[in-house]
Amino acid sequence: MKRIKVAIIGTGNIGSDLLMKIKKSEFLECSMFTGVNPDSPGIRLAKEMGIPWSCNSIQAIEENPGCCEIVFDATSAQTHIYNAPILKSLGKFTLDLTPARIGKMCVPVINLKECISEENVNLVTCGGQASVPIAYAISQVHPETSYIEIAATIASKSAGIGTRNNIDEFTQTTKEALAHFSGVKNTKAIIILNPAEPPITMRNTIYAIVDNPDMERIKLKVHEIEKQIQHYVPGYHVLLEPVYENGRITTSVGVLGSGDFLPAYAGNLDIITCAAIKIAEEYAQEKLEAR
Repeated sequence: MKRIKVAIIGTGNIGSDLLMKIKKSEFLECSMFTGVNPDSPGIRLAKEMGIPWSCNSIQAIEENPGCCEIVFDATSAQTHIYNAPILKSLGKFTLDLTPARIGKMCVPVINLKECISEENVNLVTCGGQASVPIAYAISQVHPETSYIEIAATIASKSAGIGTRNNIDEFTQTTKEALAHFSGVKNTKAIIILNPAEPPITMRNTIYAIVDNPDMERIKLKVHEIEKQIQHYVPGYHVLLEPVYENGRITTSVGVLGSGDFLPAYAGNLDIITCAAIKIAEEYAQEKLEAR
């Protein structure tokens, strides 16, 4: 079966997890794995898998632009600001897994189809992928919702240097995504790194202020969204069904990673790589069908 060739920039945990997921894909083939650290686990993994690799980061794609149609950028927000115009000039369909917030924000369960024709697609953040759909579900039932807040709690061990260096971008981009997709202007995002041992799995708690909410409709919509997300993130589950008390709705979701490269507790990384693969496969299917 024919596959669309892709490149990954970033040889850390997210890049390595993408590599393992692409290996399982029916529609994608990794033809370049590039970063800057020759001693990274990702480079070692690429060597073992026989994947073309480089330590020249985006320059490897500039020197060989025919190596791919899709590029996953799993570097950092600041690095993607540099990479984005280069990838645009090369005509690459770019999936940005950093919170740079340059391209069109995409949460597949909400707006996958409209993102396929974009040049640069932003995966928001791990917390955004987990919590924005729930905020969206609540706002679909109650568009008059006046406030939404999310608290994303992840294992400290699952937060690498990229995550830690992008905390400010994480909170701001997640906040913007909450407002954009829910239509609620007043939003807030918090991230908590929990050092507990054994490491905890990702958990996102969503709060919403709504007057006289229709809780039955909200529960139905939340579980509908949950089932749709599980098609591409199997470990996504509602942990606390929506409840209403003291004038606010509270609900909580968790993500157990699939264990492709990272430990199962790193669901925060798994959800964003799963979402990126979902978008890439949708794009690839359209391209392959048109040929």
